[in-house]
Amino acid sequence: MRAPGDAVMRAPVDVAAALRAAVGTTVRGKPEAVDLAVATLLAGGHLLVEDLPGTGKTLLARSLAAAIGGRFGRVQCTPDLLPTDITGTSVHQPSTGEWQFRPGPLFANVVLVDEVNRASPRTQSALLQPMEEHHVTVDGTTWALPDPFLVIATQNPFGQIGTFPLPESQLDRFAMVLSMGLPDRLAEKEILTGHGGVGVLDAVAAVTSPEELVAVQHAVAALFVADPIVDYLLELVTATRSDARLSHGVSPRVSVALIGLARAVAVVFGRDHVIPEDVQAVFVGACRHRVMVDGRVDSVAAGAVLADVLARTPVPRPTG
Repeated sequence: MRAPGDAVMRAPVDVAAALRAAVGTTVRGKPEAVDLAVATLLAGGHLLVEDLPGTGKTLLARSLAAAIGGRFGRVQCTPDLLPTDITGTSVHQPSTGEWQFRPGPLFANVVLVDEVNRASPRTQSALLQPMEEHHVTVDGTTWALPDPFLVIATQNPFGQIGTFPLPESQLDRFAMVLSMGLPDRLAEKEILTGHGGVGVLDAVAAVTSPEELVAVQHAVAALFVADPIVDYLLELVTATRSDARLSHGVSPRVSVALIGLARAVAVVFGRDHVIPEDVQAVFVGACRHRVMVDGRVDSVAAGAVLADVLARTPVPRPTG
């Protein structure tokens, strides 16, 4: 395998396999979560990992960040965190009489925003522009963020002490939402015996570079998708807009994210074209935080409705 910094780009499937293996050394017993997390990053999207404390959310995020390489930034969210603690601030220099901008942790290739819903709504809003435009505006000056720029956020269930709900505009910035769940008995035994978990996190080395990752993302975006697959995706999207159980369906922005994620899943599984199963793999995770059930955001209830939509929509099959 070539070193991460080599000028010649490896095949996207090789980079995906290396990322899966690296993250799998720490995150045990959760191959589906690892696969979807890697696919989200290859698609150039931001990832939100939600679940109860202690289920491996931060471990997944830190492992992905280590495997990707490049500059790493971390934000530990608390109720008293200020927007400038994330974006950076201008500091007066008495020696020159000028104001100098000091970048915050957002100025990195991979930014872990831990327990994002413990930050106040005002501080959460400081993530909107960076996640959408890859720029930060401070004191009237706009600064470009590094390329690639990936946010991996974790959140605890809303209702726990000290949490604030994420607004729809913030949720929409995440291409995928994952829930970790508890590990099975074998995976938990591996963690306890030092064969996984936080204890081996330091062993996760970078298997790619920012430059290679950007090139892979461009290659993933150009992956072939046949017309019947596109029509199938549109049938699913249309079904969310006509389902009476949902207050509103998904937007065209989500359609674009879905096809990008489906391409990335195909690469994760070693293919150079998209099949219906790729769309199915990302549909619920890409949509459940972007629809409303009974006028409120409820990812569990939305997930159940979306799974039913997926089951009822006819799947295209090869002909001839």
